Amino acid sequence: MRVRMFWVLVFSFVAFSILTIRTGYIQLWNGAELTKKAEELWGRSIPAEPERGLIVDRNGEVLAGNKHAPTVYVIPSQIDDPEQTAKTLAAVLGEKESLLYERMTKRSSIERLSSKGRHLSTDKAREVAELQLKGIWLGEDSVRNYVWKERLAHIIGFTGADNQGLAGIEAYYDQKLSGKAGSIQMFTDAKGNEMPGLVNDYNEPVNGMDLQLTIDADIQAVMERELDLAQKTYKPDAAMSIAMDPNTGEILAMSSRPSYDPSRFQEYDPDIYNRNLPVWNTFEPGSTFKIITLAAALEENKVDLDKDHFFDPGYVEVNGTRLRCWKREGHGHQSFLEVVQNSCNPGFVELGTRLGEKTLFSYIRKFGFGEKTGIDLYGEGTGILFTEQSAGPVEAATAAFGQGVAVTPIQQVAAVSAAVNGGILYKPYVAKSWTNPVSGIKETIHKPDQVRRVISEETSAQIRRALESVVAKGTGRNAFVDGYRIGGKTGTAQKAKDGGYLENNHIVSFIGMAPANDPKVVIYTAIDNPKGTVQFGGTVAAPIVGKMMEDILPLLNVSKQSNQIEKEKTWSDPELIVVPDLVGLTKDQLKEQLVNVNIVVEGNGSTVVSQSPKSGVKIEAGSKLRVLLK
Repeated sequence: MRVRMFWVLVFSFVAFSILTIRTGYIQLWNGAELTKKAEELWGRSIPAEPERGLIVDRNGEVLAGNKHAPTVYVIPSQIDDPEQTAKTLAAVLGEKESLLYERMTKRSSIERLSSKGRHLSTDKAREVAELQLKGIWLGEDSVRNYVWKERLAHIIGFTGADNQGLAGIEAYYDQKLSGKAGSIQMFTDAKGNEMPGLVNDYNEPVNGMDLQLTIDADIQAVMERELDLAQKTYKPDAAMSIAMDPNTGEILAMSSRPSYDPSRFQEYDPDIYNRNLPVWNTFEPGSTFKIITLAAALEENKVDLDKDHFFDPGYVEVNGTRLRCWKREGHGHQSFLEVVQNSCNPGFVELGTRLGEKTLFSYIRKFGFGEKTGIDLYGEGTGILFTEQSAGPVEAATAAFGQGVAVTPIQQVAAVSAAVNGGILYKPYVAKSWTNPVSGIKETIHKPDQVRRVISEETSAQIRRALESVVAKGTGRNAFVDGYRIGGKTGTAQKAKDGGYLENNHIVSFIGMAPANDPKVVIYTAIDNPKGTVQFGGTVAAPIVGKMMEDILPLLNVSKQSNQIEKEKTWSDPELIVVPDLVGLTKDQLKEQLVNVNIVVEGNGSTVVSQSPKSGVKIEAGSKLRVLLK
């Protein structure tokens, strides 16, 4: 008996020791982990969504912000009467009772309502809160507010139902814009009753970083206005425009038509919102591409614009193929500066021949064609070029005047910027910097990125002179703006389809830069198949860019200059006169003014104290000139 009791006692002692050690181990070593797991079982987490970072222009104007839009959450275990709760909530939300009842009776810890329970207005959220329904909660949430709606849509893009970026800048920089979600953590038992001794916890969300773009909202507004007017006037299949700082690669404005409202993107054809035409669209550039041929010929010393001459009969024969000039009867005898002014195809074929196929295509690639520019937007195209091996004399000849190759608008803007800025090819970009919304600390994303030097500064100066003469005396006259030294080149490109070209269906374009002595902006505009007009770049696109330049240059603090090349008049140009200085003249002296304007006198005094327009401004003959008498 004693032996048996001894071993029972020993066994009991060992078992108790093991139990004590195990209990101590669980409490001391695993206690925190097990408590955490228990709290997870008891916990009900209501998400607190972060606000996406603001998207602002280069001057701080908000382009994409946020609107408070709470979302309804349901904790089924806390609802005593699902049928009555569903009925009451359905009346406020305008949702089906059956749908709400189904969510309220699910075997889950928490349910987020979709459709009409998601992203409520402030008033609707207040109505839900005032119901004080047990088990019905409101979680912090927001929706994007696209201030400019259809304007800038392709640049900014849009977000989905969960505020995730799906297109444009919203998608490209989604990770930093989106922030980090927080939550409201509550602890309940299986019946939904709060657990004693446990305090609800709030993990504050971390809002997304604010993004500053290179876009200038004022310049963008000018561009949008002109594209709207072009769309109304010509009813084109599409239209697009880009404005870039040629000295940095910063995109100042970018737009295309057709556009869409990012807040209602689901209502549009995906082809509209998925295709940002300035970076995606690939087509034959036409005569705007001649700038590259000109740059190569000047850099290789193959031409002197003033001394070398060329005779254009209206066509040129290349390897048995006749290539025609856009002017059927030809331009006759001309200097190569006039070849550029007249956009003479045979003249540029001659420049291509002097360069040779290998050299010409090497310059085309050095200017960035045939590869992506690397702009920070999705969907960029690469274009289509001949290889040096596959390019024969005819291919090189047509490429010299912009036919037989396909490029994107952004490639053209980057290349022409290099041609006029002193010879440096820059990588274009639209995102400038990040700002922490709490600390205010700014972090630069992009700085001007020089890809390579393609031509010398001396060559670039000659190109600027030639392009300025195109606007003053050549095919780009309709882009001329009095007082501003604008240079540019027209383009009229046939649209290829099924191995041939469409009839009376062209993409007409103009690329301009100003001021010609020190370019601050390059603007490219293309109109696809304009209706009810002669389809020439000089007729349709050049005046659009001219109007943009007239309003954009003052925004860039560019003053008018007196040393611009005098515009060569044509029969269609209106007669312009310089407004005289009438301030200080008497009423009788006004009558002696032999100037072809309609002087409108206001006031009852005897002496002129002000006038509009001011003296020195050029106006059309017969225009009104108002004077005020003291």
